[in-house]
Amino acid sequence: QGSVDCPNLEFEYGDADGHGAELAELYSYTEEPELSTNQRCFEEDFHAQVQGRRWLELDGAQQKAYVMRLLDGLEVVNRDKRLRVARAILYLAQGVFGDCDNEGDVLHWSRHNSFLLYQLGTFTAFLELLNMEIDNSQACSSALRKPAISLADSTELRVLLSVMYLMVENIRVEQEADPPEWKTCRETFKMELSFPVHTEEPFALLLFTMVTKFCSGHAPHFPMKKVLLLLWKVLLFTLGGFEALQAMKVRKREELGLPPLPEDSIQVMRSMRAASPPTYSIELMEQQQQQQQKRGHRSRRPLVKQDSLDIYNERDPFKNDEAGVDEEENDDVDSGIEGELDLMERDAIIPAMPSQRPPIERVSFPKGLPWAPKVRQKDIEHFLEASRNKFIGFTLGQDTETLIGLPRPIHESVKTLKQHKYVSISDVQIKNEEELEKCPMSLGEEEVQETPCEILYRAMLYNLPQYMIALLKILLAAAPTSKAKTDSINILADVLPEEMPITVLQSMKLGIDVNRHKEIIVKSISALLLLLLKHFKLNHIYQFEYVSQHLVFANCIPLILKFFNQNIMSYITAKNSISVLDYPHCTVYDLPELTAESLEAGDNNQFCWRNLFSCINLLRILNKLTKWKHSRTMMLVVFKSAPILKRALKVKQAMMQLYVLKLLKIQTKYLGRQWRKSNMKTMSAIYQKVRHRMNDDWAYGNDIDARPWDFQAEECTLRANIEAFNSRRYDKPQDSEFAPVDNCLQSVLGQRLELPEDFHYSYELWLEREVFSQPIRWEELLHYQ
Repeated sequence: QGSVDCPNLEFEYGDADGHGAELAELYSYTEEPELSTNQRCFEEDFHAQVQGRRWLELDGAQQKAYVMRLLDGLEVVNRDKRLRVARAILYLAQGVFGDCDNEGDVLHWSRHNSFLLYQLGTFTAFLELLNMEIDNSQACSSALRKPAISLADSTELRVLLSVMYLMVENIRVEQEADPPEWKTCRETFKMELSFPVHTEEPFALLLFTMVTKFCSGHAPHFPMKKVLLLLWKVLLFTLGGFEALQAMKVRKREELGLPPLPEDSIQVMRSMRAASPPTYSIELMEQQQQQQQKRGHRSRRPLVKQDSLDIYNERDPFKNDEAGVDEEENDDVDSGIEGELDLMERDAIIPAMPSQRPPIERVSFPKGLPWAPKVRQKDIEHFLEASRNKFIGFTLGQDTETLIGLPRPIHESVKTLKQHKYVSISDVQIKNEEELEKCPMSLGEEEVQETPCEILYRAMLYNLPQYMIALLKILLAAAPTSKAKTDSINILADVLPEEMPITVLQSMKLGIDVNRHKEIIVKSISALLLLLLKHFKLNHIYQFEYVSQHLVFANCIPLILKFFNQNIMSYITAKNSISVLDYPHCTVYDLPELTAESLEAGDNNQFCWRNLFSCINLLRILNKLTKWKHSRTMMLVVFKSAPILKRALKVKQAMMQLYVLKLLKIQTKYLGRQWRKSNMKTMSAIYQKVRHRMNDDWAYGNDIDARPWDFQAEECTLRANIEAFNSRRYDKPQDSEFAPVDNCLQSVLGQRLELPEDFHYSYELWLEREVFSQPIRWEELLHYQ
């Protein structure tokens, strides 16, 4: 019964979690002893240089002078000395916690020192060291020989990546009180990360290469969680978050002369309320049994099923159902992707929330629906084609202006459709692309803006399939539903200690640490994939289609469905964190005695922010992949995603429900009348929350799209278009067939040819071999003229 009464989750979706939480997730609990090692390395060096003073007491010039001395220490050949200096720098980036009294101070000094370190060129120095470590074949071969890899194998890499992550994260986050030089510093750093300055490629590409190298098995000691977190934050910093994306979209529509967006989707979602979830057969049985036990006798009533007449007296989907008798799950019988799903649900332990809940008030509905309806050009054409066929008996192709011979109501309909017509940026880009393909000569070269997104795509282009496969492999290994297979990759290299735990308490702590580690990996991959898809879609639709097609080919759709094929409520309320061990708390307070009870109790948060964030991101990715693609929508149907998605509606969070309902809406017409009849409550929720497309026959399935479709052809056409785009824009051959040819004999003979240096030594030999000894058949030569 706990899952039916899940309270509304007060969750604010954003680019990332709070600043402190994002820094805390960089470290695993097994790394905690290294914090004091960093402090020791710093203090030994600092007290030798500066007697009797603390770091906080130095003025700006003295701090700079000391950091410059430290950076010189990175140039030494001895590896251990270099590591000690790097640890001292890491201690500075961690906020010199030995001198601080509370968490706020640690975070303040961490930011202050990050800006100071960046201004003195620390990032570039660490980038060189990182390149050296990546190419360190000795570390790779020793890691490959070991039967079990532990934290000790990635010490140097972890120190380097931690410093880089702290710098990126501290500089990325803006605060009101930042001085002006920090703002210019932020812009410079952003440029440095986006545009390749010293190297041939942007910094993100180096991290992508680390991911593929790790997945190919050549470098199993790479600390993947830190690499992925850094990669996500670098993309978030250089490309921009969701607010920045919305602003870029508005600006781009203005440039293309398109009407403004009907609403700001981020704001609409924030003001949405969650609907109460549909109930399930197992819960219905349990409720009935409880009611019967209360009455003191067991009557032989069958399972209650929603009557078809209930369609007319549908209760308000926002209001909690007091009588929990509602929808029945009737397609769980022999489904393909899920086995004993409902058995999992039955055993799930969902923490009981405080029972004193406020009395349920009837909610007042906002007038109208949350989203303005949209119509595509194609919809108007389909509508007119059907009308002309019906009333006139012939069609006029793509002409949407001529309404002769059509009755008055059709005129009204077309007028309404045109009022709500929405032209997306993608439509304009596809049209331009078709024209460039058709007339490459007359239209000439297109001007491509050198945005960070464009540079990243060009750099990723040739290995993009490998990058996507690698990310999905790691996502699969980190998903809670994955079984531990022998052939899957080991993502725990940077969390397992050298000595495995001996006591029960140690193994409980490690268990929590491993689960938290996996959750953070899922969070970073889901966020970075969503960022890539959204930015590429805005930059050029075919860049987005290229990435999404490779995700689909790498089985991303069944992978996400497999992820949701668990008790999602218990995943979202999971307590895999030990707050007293989190940075910066553990650096300034003495640790209390940890017991098995305190570990089991966990924190008292209502839900786990990162897990809810990951779920929403994965649903958004699934939406991006399947929208307007019949072949992929059919994959959702084939993999029996409806019961899995319906179960995810239990989470009472408006944004998550919206994306689940979108995914249910696109496949409703393929699920059959019986499903629609027994899921009327879900249908109402779709009607109330998801944007309407006029003429979209999603609820009945009499549509042209519901007919059998040639799915292979659809993907092949798309692939051909993508390849044409990539070869036209990125494969620029130097001697193109369209290049002008010099036909004048005088100028051809007059051209200076670059001859090799040793040519005059062998010149006579060459004359003998190529000219004099070759018989010239003059008759043939004259004959050809």
